[in-house]
Amino acid sequence: MNRENAEKIITEYLKPVFGFALKRCKSIHDAEDLSQDIILKAYRALLLRDDIEDAEKFIWTVAHNALANYYRDASKNAVGISLDMIAEAEDPTDLFSDDTDGETVKRLQSEIAYLSKLQRRIVIAYYYENRKQTDIADELGIPPGTVKWHLFEAKKELKRGMEKMRESNELKFNPVKFKMVGINGSTGNQPMFDYLRSALSQNICYDVRNEAKSVAEIADDLGVSPVYIEGEAEHLEEFGLLKKIKDKYIVNFLIEEPTKDFLVLQNGIYKEAASGFANALYDELVSCGVLDDPDIICGQTDKPIELSTSPRADRNFIMWSLIPYITACSEGYRTDRGVTFEEAATIRPDGGHNIVHASVYPERLDLPDDYVYMNNWCGPAVFSREGYTIWRIDSEWSDKRITVDNNYFENMMRVLGDYDAEFNGTLLSRDEYVWLSELGFIKTNGDYDGYFKSGWQPVILANNEINKKLLAIGAKIKAKLKPKKEEYINAALNTVPAHLRRVKEYELQFAFEADGLFLLHCIKALLGNGKLTLPTENQKRTVSTLIYPQ
Repeated sequence: MNRENAEKIITEYLKPVFGFALKRCKSIHDAEDLSQDIILKAYRALLLRDDIEDAEKFIWTVAHNALANYYRDASKNAVGISLDMIAEAEDPTDLFSDDTDGETVKRLQSEIAYLSKLQRRIVIAYYYENRKQTDIADELGIPPGTVKWHLFEAKKELKRGMEKMRESNELKFNPVKFKMVGINGSTGNQPMFDYLRSALSQNICYDVRNEAKSVAEIADDLGVSPVYIEGEAEHLEEFGLLKKIKDKYIVNFLIEEPTKDFLVLQNGIYKEAASGFANALYDELVSCGVLDDPDIICGQTDKPIELSTSPRADRNFIMWSLIPYITACSEGYRTDRGVTFEEAATIRPDGGHNIVHASVYPERLDLPDDYVYMNNWCGPAVFSREGYTIWRIDSEWSDKRITVDNNYFENMMRVLGDYDAEFNGTLLSRDEYVWLSELGFIKTNGDYDGYFKSGWQPVILANNEINKKLLAIGAKIKAKLKPKKEEYINAALNTVPAHLRRVKEYELQFAFEADGLFLLHCIKALLGNGKLTLPTENQKRTVSTLIYPQ
């Protein structure tokens, strides 16, 4: 149990324990000794144990055992040492003696930072502010004897710290920097990177990625005063980025630090699996005739739309949406590990419910020339409203359209509302058409107050039947990916610390599906053999954007 909780319990029982002893001892002096013995034994046991469910039962068990020892002791003396006696035996005022040299004072000041928050507060008030112990006790709402006890314990801790040779690790002079921070799930009202913006917060998390460490241990590793670590660690724990185990912290999100061997292995598996799948999917979509289905709607054109005819986008543009969408959303081989999102994700105080990722890459990795990098990738991003869903990805071939601010989410909801209204026969306002045009979702022609025509630029699936038909094509082909998926899952799990394996297992269930890297490899494979051609500058505004009914 941590000190703060143990002290709260002990403080609550100081008076009841003394009353217990007073009723059973022959003198007030014996009662004081017995009560202090009970308190000391209980306090030390609480610090050492973390399995005490009923504090009251535990305290009175210690009390009755101590009372039994008291009765067996014929002399009735030395039952325990009171806090007052401790303070008198080792006067805390001698911490800084007149002959203490300057270097020792500096060491002492440094070691004070390693004390617990309460002990640090008491030591500073007593030694630096020259306040009386009774005043400190009144301010903190604890008995004067407890103040004396903490001063006594602080002296022992400071002595141990002075005798210890503190060592920092490489993070002191070579701190890491997260290359990427992202989430899987719903965002809260504050971007996740805000919580991991500082170098201190990133390096605290990195330091405890594989094993739990105390504030003092983290401070030693980073070469930073524990005072700064303490506050930052509490903040990170509050938002679920660290988990506290007794008095130690361990990271509670995925930090990827891939090696060259793993990246080469991953690239090879993805390249082979994606190439086979994407080419088979492309060929099937072309040969089965589904691309000519009237329920696949897209009015995208680089030219102004005509009033007399409804334009239909070229097949290449439609494929830029269908290939990644079917790849991401068609059902494939799923592992039988059965980890749910609720089990893997963290609910955060800002309203977010998500899994957080960060990446740390070495400054230099000599990767093969054909290694596929994720440049400017974001998504799949999915938003639903009033029976419709908008699905899109951003890549190096699109304009940067997806942002993490709330305006983007609100804008997508507004787009879906406008789509629903217009496709149900409602003429939107002039301002709404202008706004949709500025985002690239629509083109218009004609006189708004006369003959007027609009054309939606994303790919649109008119009904659930065509949606199911497309996803069934993908699912049939995806069944062949099982061996490669298992090979990748086993390799990826070996890179994750044991306490986060369940989180990683959840995400790996969707490998080769809603997996940005796999989608990227699919597009790269089709670009490489010429089946896909690059979108035009105008098409970049809505490329890989799809609207479909829920």
